[in-house]
Amino acid sequence: MSAHIRVRVSVTGVVQGVGFRPTVARIAAAHRLSGFVRNDAGSVQCEFEGPRPQVDAAIHALRTDPPPLARIDTFDVTARPLGGDPGFRIVDSATSGDENARTLVPPDIATCPDCRRELFDPADRRHGHPFITCTNCGPRYTVITDLPYDRPATTMAGFALCARCAAEYTDPADRRYHAQTIACHDCGPQLTWDGPGSGGAPLESATAALRAAMIVAIKGVGGYHLACRADDDEAVAALRRRKNRPAKPFAVMVADVDAARRICVVDTAAEQALTSSAAPIVLRPARPGGVSVEVAPGLGDLGVMLAYTPVHHLLFAGLDVPALVMTSANQGGSPIVFRDENLDWIDGLADAVLGHDRPIHVPCEDSVVGIADDGAEIPLRRSRGYAPLPVALDVPAPTVLATGGDLKTTFALTDERGRVHLSSHLGDMADPRTQDCFTAAVDHLMFLTATVPVAVAHDMHPRYATTGWAQRHGGPREAVQHHHAHAMSLLAEHRLLGRPMLAITYDGTGFGTDGTIWGGELLAITGATEFTRVGHVAPFWLPGGEGAVRQPARIALDLLRRAGIDPADDLPPVVTLGPTGMHVLTQQLARGVGCVPTTSMGRLFDAVASLLGVCQQVTYEGQAAVELEHLARRGRPCAALRMDVTAGVIDPAPVIAGLVEGLRAGAAREDLARTFHDAVSDATVRAAAAAAADAGITTVGLTGGVFANRLLLAGISAGVRARGLTVLTHRVVPCNDGGVALGQAAVAALRLAAAGERSGPCVSVSPAG
Repeated sequence: MSAHIRVRVSVTGVVQGVGFRPTVARIAAAHRLSGFVRNDAGSVQCEFEGPRPQVDAAIHALRTDPPPLARIDTFDVTARPLGGDPGFRIVDSATSGDENARTLVPPDIATCPDCRRELFDPADRRHGHPFITCTNCGPRYTVITDLPYDRPATTMAGFALCARCAAEYTDPADRRYHAQTIACHDCGPQLTWDGPGSGGAPLESATAALRAAMIVAIKGVGGYHLACRADDDEAVAALRRRKNRPAKPFAVMVADVDAARRICVVDTAAEQALTSSAAPIVLRPARPGGVSVEVAPGLGDLGVMLAYTPVHHLLFAGLDVPALVMTSANQGGSPIVFRDENLDWIDGLADAVLGHDRPIHVPCEDSVVGIADDGAEIPLRRSRGYAPLPVALDVPAPTVLATGGDLKTTFALTDERGRVHLSSHLGDMADPRTQDCFTAAVDHLMFLTATVPVAVAHDMHPRYATTGWAQRHGGPREAVQHHHAHAMSLLAEHRLLGRPMLAITYDGTGFGTDGTIWGGELLAITGATEFTRVGHVAPFWLPGGEGAVRQPARIALDLLRRAGIDPADDLPPVVTLGPTGMHVLTQQLARGVGCVPTTSMGRLFDAVASLLGVCQQVTYEGQAAVELEHLARRGRPCAALRMDVTAGVIDPAPVIAGLVEGLRAGAAREDLARTFHDAVSDATVRAAAAAAADAGITTVGLTGGVFANRLLLAGISAGVRARGLTVLTHRVVPCNDGGVALGQAAVAALRLAAAGERSGPCVSVSPAG
């Protein structure tokens, strides 16, 4: 007979809110062991006692088959004296110990298959329950107010369990054993309806309103959506008018994968992304006639997501529509509405409101991903389902708060374990309400991670709202150049900090070290915190600064001038500007008055979109470039146009001249658009290969918002690999400004570590946000 032993297993990572303790208890029961399991602030602690073979088997089972939503960072086993427990117990969470050691906060998880099955089973007591959850699914990050993760530390604290739910909660054999968000019709949250037919059943009233082409605000996991029929031109057009969103594409939601296939192309990789526990919006090629052309005007892709909450599933069960537009409930640039008391922010947008009485503690927008040619997910917005999971820096460093960029704002918070906790997407920091939400989200994440930074990292741009926020909050600050932050975010997510890389950083706007606007940069990253600018797009002008971003014909006119092209009225930018505009711009360019110099690849794409007549008025960030890419996907190269590359400077003038020649010869716009893409890829590969060889670097990284363009990403990646170089692309954080906070945090933390910085906290934190 084997001797009895007792061991303690301490596990850190995403181990609370994912059914870890029930799994431990079931493993103990299966191996007939005694002991206990409990949460503390930083880990799950369990002790197994019994014969050595059974204890070893239990340890192996826990290590190799944890709950599906868990993520184990550390797994430590130590010997303990025998305790003689009568059985195995889940004990109350510990409040003692190191309060600075916090477990990772889990993200919100889409409704699992078991809960969906029960939701539509008339024999199940939770049949039709709009808030059905279990240990494997449901809200987490958006409802957690404190750690350890227990029901009193969530926004479900006000919903006392009924006798039947309490029995499930305490039954080790039940799927809802210690599931903190469980409830039922008798004891859970309730839906509400404010709209036509008030007083009736909320779900039935909502489905009737949607069928009638009304716009309905729907409270979800991380905030309110505005929803309407995606197959109704008038309903979608009305939503555009009310949101003042004339062209930016809307996301759509469908009931299931089969419904997704009816409106867009869904391959194996896309299906895996759609059905994952994160349930992001996935960009896919649209099928003709699937939804209204008003959903994504001028584009060939749809942003599609599956129903991911019980309310969504129940709505689709009562609707006979192919899809619903499901877009954030906000005005352009403002944060998503998530508090019931802030519904006045969307006055005039919705005809009715489907709400509920479960509070949302922090907002969290939907995540967006694309699918690369190799089937990998390309993160474009990292939010629900992913935030606030951290990225490992793999280097011990001081704690830093990084404020990110002004658009697609996210922030990052490092801890002393070398992890970077990443916030959800917060919106446009130009809106004061976004700044308030930003401050509250910072306080909340600092509280949950028990982390107080010693410095704040921010962008070098002096007029960024995030820079102003850092200045107002006092204490030590670290300014980080925008494109350096992009490059370091790529190295950080690949856990390659300190390795040399030639970074191709293409985006719209970034404040350069010389005070000009950069955006088409080749940077040699040769140390932990150093970079050298080794190449860039040849400078051109933005006549009128931000006005040129909105009206790219102005930029096109300057590029025509630099290419030696007579801007005759057969060219689309000239027609757009008209005689008066042409007179003003010609004088402005001759004198250089109000002309902002830039090297931006994003602005170059905008100018070519204007030159080809694709987009003359930009109403959302990246519109011209996105529409140009979608046009190019339908084309074939019609000429071998090449940009000049001299000493790392990429001059587009020869290609601009070639495009004009093609236009005047009657070439198809889609073929010219494709030719331009190929020319950019070719020039970039030549410049990068030469710069990498000069610096002795063998790894090339592609980062910056322009690399959301899949044609360019594929073309440059293939070309660089053909030169025998290794290519890094984003797979964890977005290539756009949604990922820049990670790079800021990495640069600042490494700088402070090198300087031996160990000063006191510089940002205050309020309890539980």
